[in-house]
Amino acid sequence: MTSELKDPFERIDVDTVKAMLDKGDVTLIDVREPQEWGQGRIPNAKLVPLMTLMSNPREVVPEGHVIFQCAEGIRSALACEVAAAIGRKHIYNMEGGIKAWEAKGYPVEK
Repeated sequence: MTSELKDPFERIDVDTVKAMLDKGDVTLIDVREPQEWGQGRIPNAKLVPLMTLMSNPREVVPEGHVIFQCAEGIRSALACEVAAAIGRKHIYNMEGGIKAWEAKGYPVEK
């Protein structure tokens, strides 16, 4: 018998992220670097570079529903793993990152 490993977080698409943000009661954390952030960001996202998050996750990852986002969804998946390791339960990775967000025509602040 084989067992399938399950991620300790949920992978969601940008349409789901947009709906969750519109509904409220969720924190969006952008784990990109400041120079990437300056090129464009999702409104109301909070910048917490991945290395900052990894060095002190308990201080920067809030309780409650948290969506992690980066450029393409790779660094944010790592951030989700870190959040799960410290016991956070409602963790989401935005698949495709800000590139997928922009491709859908959703708003970006500069």
